[in-house]
Amino acid sequence: MNNTIRREMAMPQAPEQVWQAIANSTSLAEWMFPNDFRPRIGHRFTFLVPPNPKANFDGLTVHCEVLECAPPSRLVFSWSAGGAVVDTRVSFDLEPAGEGTRLVFEHSGFDLAHPFGEQAFKGAGYGWAKMLGQLASLVADADAKQA
Repeated sequence: MNNTIRREMAMPQAPEQVWQAIANSTSLAEWMFPNDFRPRIGHRFTFLVPPNPKANFDGLTVHCEVLECAPPSRLVFSWSAGGAVVDTRVSFDLEPAGEGTRLVFEHSGFDLAHPFGEQAFKGAGYGWAKMLGQLASLVADADAKQA
Protein backbone atom coordinates (compact mmCIF):
# COMPACT_ATOMS: atom_id res chain seq x y z
CA MET A 1 0.00 0.00 0.00
CA ASN A 2 1.24 3.47 -0.92
CA ASN A 3 2.19 5.62 2.08
CA THR A 4 1.70 8.98 0.30
CA ILE A 5 -1.40 11.15 0.08
CA ARG A 6 -1.32 13.03 -3.23
CA ARG A 7 -3.85 15.51 -4.56
CA GLU A 8 -3.77 17.72 -7.62
CA MET A 9 -5.99 20.77 -7.96
CA ALA A 10 -6.54 23.27 -10.74
CA MET A 11 -7.20 26.72 -9.33
CA PRO A 12 -8.17 29.73 -11.48
CA GLN A 13 -6.05 32.11 -9.37
CA ALA A 14 -2.40 32.98 -10.05
CA PRO A 15 0.35 31.12 -8.13
CA GLU A 16 1.10 34.24 -6.09
CA GLN A 17 -2.46 34.27 -4.75
CA VAL A 18 -2.37 30.58 -3.86
CA TRP A 19 1.07 31.04 -2.29
CA GLN A 20 -0.33 33.72 0.02
CA ALA A 21 -2.85 31.19 1.36
CA ILE A 22 -0.29 28.44 2.02
CA ALA A 23 2.65 30.54 3.26
CA ASN A 24 0.95 32.97 5.65
CA SER A 25 0.19 32.05 9.26
CA THR A 26 -3.16 33.86 9.34
CA SER A 27 -4.33 32.28 6.08
CA LEU A 28 -3.16 28.81 7.18
CA ALA A 29 -5.20 29.20 10.36
CA GLU A 30 -8.29 29.94 8.27
CA TRP A 31 -8.16 26.75 6.20
CA MET A 32 -6.09 24.49 8.46
CA PHE A 33 -5.34 25.07 12.14
CA PRO A 34 -3.99 27.77 14.48
CA ASN A 35 -0.21 27.92 14.08
CA ASP A 36 2.98 29.91 14.50
CA PHE A 37 4.25 29.35 10.94
CA ARG A 38 6.85 31.60 9.30
CA PRO A 39 8.03 31.05 5.69
CA ARG A 40 11.71 30.59 6.57
CA ILE A 41 13.80 27.45 6.06
CA GLY A 42 14.62 25.96 9.46
CA HIS A 43 11.70 27.64 11.26
CA ARG A 44 10.09 25.22 13.73
CA PHE A 45 6.37 25.71 14.25
CA THR A 46 3.24 23.97 15.44
CA PHE A 47 -0.33 23.44 14.33
CA LEU A 48 -2.90 23.11 17.12
CA VAL A 49 -5.53 20.60 16.00
CA PRO A 50 -8.67 21.16 18.08
CA PRO A 51 -10.52 18.32 19.81
CA ASN A 52 -13.55 16.69 18.21
CA PRO A 53 -15.59 15.00 20.98
CA LYS A 54 -18.02 13.46 18.43
CA ALA A 55 -15.12 11.50 16.93
CA ASN A 56 -13.63 10.76 20.36
CA PHE A 57 -10.58 12.86 19.38
CA ASP A 58 -8.80 14.86 22.09
CA GLY A 59 -6.93 17.17 19.72
CA LEU A 60 -3.17 17.30 19.27
CA THR A 61 -0.17 19.46 18.55
CA VAL A 62 1.62 18.86 15.25
CA HIS A 63 5.33 19.73 15.29
CA CYS A 64 6.77 20.96 12.01
CA GLU A 65 9.88 22.50 10.47
CA VAL A 66 10.13 24.40 7.19
CA LEU A 67 12.43 22.34 4.93
CA GLU A 68 12.03 24.21 1.62
CA CYS A 69 10.55 27.61 0.85
CA ALA A 70 10.72 28.92 -2.72
CA PRO A 71 8.01 31.55 -3.27
CA PRO A 72 5.70 31.27 -5.11
CA SER A 73 6.33 27.72 -6.29
CA ARG A 74 7.33 25.27 -3.52
CA LEU A 75 6.79 24.86 0.21
CA VAL A 76 7.85 21.75 2.15
CA PHE A 77 7.67 21.11 5.87
CA SER A 78 8.05 18.17 8.20
CA TRP A 79 4.94 16.96 10.06
CA SER A 80 5.13 14.97 13.31
CA ALA A 81 2.08 14.38 15.45
CA GLY A 82 3.41 11.55 17.60
CA GLY A 83 2.34 7.93 17.59
CA ALA A 84 1.90 6.71 14.02
CA VAL A 85 2.70 10.06 12.36
CA VAL A 86 6.36 10.84 12.96
CA ASP A 87 8.76 12.48 10.53
CA THR A 88 6.33 12.72 7.64
CA ARG A 89 6.63 15.43 5.02
CA VAL A 90 4.08 17.84 3.53
CA SER A 91 4.75 19.56 0.20
CA PHE A 92 2.94 22.07 -1.95
CA ASP A 93 4.09 22.62 -5.52
CA LEU A 94 2.48 25.45 -7.48
CA GLU A 95 2.84 25.64 -11.25
CA PRO A 96 1.39 28.26 -13.57
CA ALA A 97 -1.42 26.80 -15.66
CA GLY A 98 -2.72 29.36 -18.10
CA GLU A 99 -3.88 32.26 -15.93
CA GLY A 100 -4.34 29.92 -12.97
CA THR A 101 -2.38 27.44 -10.88
CA ARG A 102 -1.86 23.69 -10.79
CA LEU A 103 -1.36 22.74 -7.15
CA VAL A 104 0.27 19.40 -6.39
CA PHE A 105 -0.01 18.44 -2.72
CA GLU A 106 1.71 15.48 -1.06
CA HIS A 107 1.89 14.19 2.51
CA SER A 108 4.41 11.33 2.52
CA GLY A 109 6.30 9.08 4.87
CA PHE A 110 3.53 7.32 6.81
CA ASP A 111 4.68 4.17 8.61
CA LEU A 112 1.94 1.73 7.67
CA ALA A 113 3.63 -1.01 9.75
CA HIS A 114 2.93 0.97 12.94
CA PRO A 115 -0.06 -0.50 14.86
CA PHE A 116 -2.13 2.63 14.07
CA GLY A 117 -0.35 3.51 10.81
CA GLU A 118 -3.15 2.67 8.40
CA GLN A 119 -5.72 4.39 10.60
CA ALA A 120 -3.53 7.53 10.76
CA PHE A 121 -3.00 7.41 6.99
CA LYS A 122 -6.73 7.12 6.26
CA GLY A 123 -7.56 9.85 8.78
CA ALA A 124 -4.98 12.17 7.26
CA GLY A 125 -6.38 11.51 3.78
CA TYR A 126 -9.85 12.48 4.96
CA GLY A 127 -8.52 15.56 6.77
CA TRP A 128 -6.46 16.80 3.83
CA ALA A 129 -9.39 16.38 1.40
CA LYS A 130 -11.47 18.61 3.67
CA MET A 131 -8.71 21.16 4.26
CA LEU A 132 -7.71 21.43 0.60
CA GLY A 133 -11.36 22.15 -0.21
CA GLN A 134 -11.26 24.91 2.40
CA LEU A 135 -8.03 26.23 0.81
CA ALA A 136 -9.72 26.47 -2.60
CA SER A 137 -12.67 28.33 -1.04
CA LEU A 138 -10.38 30.73 0.84
CA VAL A 139 -8.38 31.58 -2.29
CA ALA A 140 -11.58 32.04 -4.34
CA ASP A 141 -13.08 34.30 -1.65
CA ALA A 142 -9.91 36.41 -1.46
CA ASP A 143 -9.88 36.66 -5.27
CA ALA A 144 -13.53 37.78 -5.31
CA LYS A 145 -12.80 40.49 -2.72
CA GLN A 146 -9.98 41.87 -4.89
CA ALA A 147 -12.16 42.01 -8.03
